[in-house]
Amino acid sequence: MNQHHAPKRVIYTPESRIRYPLKMLQEMGDDLLASRELAWRLLVRDISAQYRQSLLGIFWAFVPPIVTALGLVFARNTGVVNLGETELPYPAYVMFSMALWQTFVEALNGPIAAVSAAKPMLAKINFPREALVLAKLGEVAFNFGIKLILIVGLFLWFQMPVTWTVLLAPVALMHLVMLGTGMGLLLAPLGALYGDVQKVLPMIVAPWLLLTPVIYEAPGGGVFGVLVRLNPVTPLLVTTRELATTGVLTQIAGFWCASGLALGTVLLGWMLYRLSMPFIVERMSS
Repeated sequence: MNQHHAPKRVIYTPESRIRYPLKMLQEMGDDLLASRELAWRLLVRDISAQYRQSLLGIFWAFVPPIVTALGLVFARNTGVVNLGETELPYPAYVMFSMALWQTFVEALNGPIAAVSAAKPMLAKINFPREALVLAKLGEVAFNFGIKLILIVGLFLWFQMPVTWTVLLAPVALMHLVMLGTGMGLLLAPLGALYGDVQKVLPMIVAPWLLLTPVIYEAPGGGVFGVLVRLNPVTPLLVTTRELATTGVLTQIAGFWCASGLALGTVLLGWMLYRLSMPFIVERMSS
């Protein structure tokens, strides 16, 4: 048999791989590169299935932020709630912020949903597990690309000014996605074993939204203001929004702290994901 086409052999040993972190990081990088083709196939399959089974198709990417914005604008104008003033026209502020928040939530849910959906494949086929996460990241990017049409429309409709800092906004957005992905990786092994994780997560995300300046400007003081500032999503989302709009950054220090947390969370989550997957597959197969 031609050695170039021989199947890759996987050897399991009782020795913990975490004792050799540099070797483990190298293996992680190699598997990430090796998973690209499979990730692309999974991405195309998932996106095709998602929109083929939907009557409105890509319009579902627009509906949530638009409906949320309309409801809040009505509540604000009628005096039902007092959300204060915003630096942008309020409908644009809410729709743009909701698009960013939904992207974070999609990144958070991605690894958990991917592993849960791939249980039959995990038990039967040996492949780089990073392919599942890469495919979900591709889906997050695709969905944000659709939301970008709405965002561009907002800029044109409200004649919002654009500064050169808009070129840096995707970098800040990547940090926001990185934080969500890292948290999702930490929860993915548990979510593969227990369906409760996916049921409990929306109950956590809903109040988390209220602690994030999505429908209001970040408060300056008070206990609530402290909680909002301690929320790691706050500086990442606010900085992305400010880079794309005013160009005036108000949370630079918080942004870099949250970015460091995001990077650490991704690395820790990725390592836990790799170390735990063989045990999870074994448990699912038994």
